[in-house]
Amino acid sequence: MTALPSGTGQAEKPKTPRIRRATPADGEAVTAVFLASRAAAMAYLPRLHNDEETRAWIDAVVLPDSTVWVAELGEAAEIVGFASLDGTVLDHLYLRPDVRRRGIGTALLETVREASPERLSLHVFQRNTDARTFYERHGFTAGDFDDGSRNEENEPDVTYHWTAD
Repeated sequence: MTALPSGTGQAEKPKTPRIRRATPADGEAVTAVFLASRAAAMAYLPRLHNDEETRAWIDAVVLPDSTVWVAELGEAAEIVGFASLDGTVLDHLYLRPDVRRRGIGTALLETVREASPERLSLHVFQRNTDARTFYERHGFTAGDFDDGSRNEENEPDVTYHWTAD
């Protein structure tokens, strides 16, 4: 006999994200995901902007100038991740650290691919091996490697490309 989680009476169902287009009202939650994700996954990056400056950038640049989707979980529709597409460039794909490896990043990436079904490119910091592994597992190939001169963190990065089969 299989033990069930205490007090539930039934096996717990996996949580699937709801993906929707972001609105200006999502700025605070998107900023929180961005900051938490970078702090956990890329602690080596210099902190160039405070939280308020980051929020202003999300509100004034990311949300209005690109197509942004958010991933929500639970009845409260808590935002746990987001992806941002500018043309065929995936500018951002971030998840809250506590929801990684649950298919949420894949769901966001699939949504982005639906919006850009022929090709995508993106930049990843070379040291961000988890992200590089994620993109390679999803069919992206490494292109040019850069010394960091093209990003404000001055961190070496690599451009990845994906094209439809």
